[in-house]
Amino acid sequence: MGTEKNTVAGIEEIPITDLIRSAIDARKKAYAPYSNYMVGAAVLTNELRIYTGCNIENAAYTPSICAERTAVSKAVSEGKRKFKAIAVAGSPKGETISQYAYPCGVCRQVLREFTDPDSFFVIVAKSETDYKVYLLKELLPESFGPENLF
Repeated sequence: MGTEKNTVAGIEEIPITDLIRSAIDARKKAYAPYSNYMVGAAVLTNELRIYTGCNIENAAYTPSICAERTAVSKAVSEGKRKFKAIAVAGSPKGETISQYAYPCGVCRQVLREFTDPDSFFVIVAKSETDYKVYLLKELLPESFGPENLF
């Protein structure tokens, strides 16, 4: 059920504060007129570059896109396809983030496409100091990935 901060091998090379800050900043740009649930995400590439995204809703619902997939799409469109970590900050509309926002199932599967679930960190945050860290394999056990197709 999540790992303690800074106790997982490899976590020390992740700029957690920068990732969380970037996710919180991205959340401010969310377009969520229907759910009023604003989410920001910041994904870290293997080259230590951060790409951000926010949720973008649509009146038809299906075309909506989550913050995590927006961040991944931005990175992939720039040629980055390997990621180390993602931070997610989300909560109902307002300045205060009152709960942890976890990636939905679709986002978990998209993250799986570009990561090693045994070493990819998912950070869910209320603030730069109040957060939980998971490995993707904890949030998407027994996952299906590209290697299953060969």
